[in-house]
Amino acid sequence: MVAISNLLGDDAQALLDYEATAIPKERLTLPGPDFIERSMMNSDRSPQVLRSLAGLYNHGRLGGSGYVSILPVDQGIEHSGAASFAPNIDYFDPLKIVDLAIEGGCNAVATTFGVLGMASRSHAHRIPFIAKLNHNELLTYPNTFDQIMFGSVQQAYDLGAAGVGATIYFGSEESRRQIQEVADAFEEAHQLGMFTVLWCYLRNNDFKVDGVDYHAAADLTGQANHIGVTIGADIIKQKLPENNGGFKAIPGLGKTHDLVYDELTTDHPIDLCRWQVANCYMGRIGLINSGGASSGATDLAEAVRTAVINKRAGGTGLISGRKAFQRPMAEGVELLNAIQDVYLDDSITVA
Repeated sequence: MVAISNLLGDDAQALLDYEATAIPKERLTLPGPDFIERSMMNSDRSPQVLRSLAGLYNHGRLGGSGYVSILPVDQGIEHSGAASFAPNIDYFDPLKIVDLAIEGGCNAVATTFGVLGMASRSHAHRIPFIAKLNHNELLTYPNTFDQIMFGSVQQAYDLGAAGVGATIYFGSEESRRQIQEVADAFEEAHQLGMFTVLWCYLRNNDFKVDGVDYHAAADLTGQANHIGVTIGADIIKQKLPENNGGFKAIPGLGKTHDLVYDELTTDHPIDLCRWQVANCYMGRIGLINSGGASSGATDLAEAVRTAVINKRAGGTGLISGRKAFQRPMAEGVELLNAIQDVYLDDSITVA
């Protein structure tokens, strides 16, 4: 706790001692060793999907806790190989990516068809694979922002993947097509016994109003989560909220309710993240927040802060990539373990 408090700095007391009242924790389905039984047992998920989910929740340092730590490495497509791996060229090697997830005690590694194709025979039995089905590539010029399928659900199954992942750019011109594609893919994945993870990101230039960026607004990301669980995601990946009020600031965008801002959220980051959890069927579908870009020396503190907010909000874990793999393996393992230590620390409770 001392180390975590030191990493949180001036925010330690505000984050560690906060008691949420906007949405009480008693209203949520919270993570725990029996999470699958409490949340998924009576759903339409087949025994094969439940078995795959159990493989995820019971693997790595967080195994059996109800929390997950996932290493995602699809940035070689999403950003470029150079932007992703120049800081540590070892991770151009796909086996090193999977090795980092294993050495780092992660529950799973989420990555591309190419990486898993190279690592499948040697590593599929050592850690659960999540095959990322779609990507946004930036070599098309001028750049466009559209998630397109890079492979099939059947291909992911043949690689030994326990789950599949996909991204939807909610708010983009292409979002409706992406929703349909991903919904179909998730249905097929469930039929084959794999679990599903959805990156619920927002993407629209009009989501920036008067110099304020609402791409990580609690109300907008919460609605993206709500659509995501509707189409069959077993886990939602979302950016940590940075503000609120996107529905009110963006003219003509959807509908909201004053209670969201007057009673159900506050300005506290734990309450903003809890609104994301609430939109994941009140926690019945796990929310994992993303670790974000690597900032260098502050990465460890930023990752621990995000983990504390996620856990205390009622979230299920963290998915952190660049902060871990854009540094030597030993330091990456240390960062991943520091994130996991937050979830293993019984003194850090749900607010």
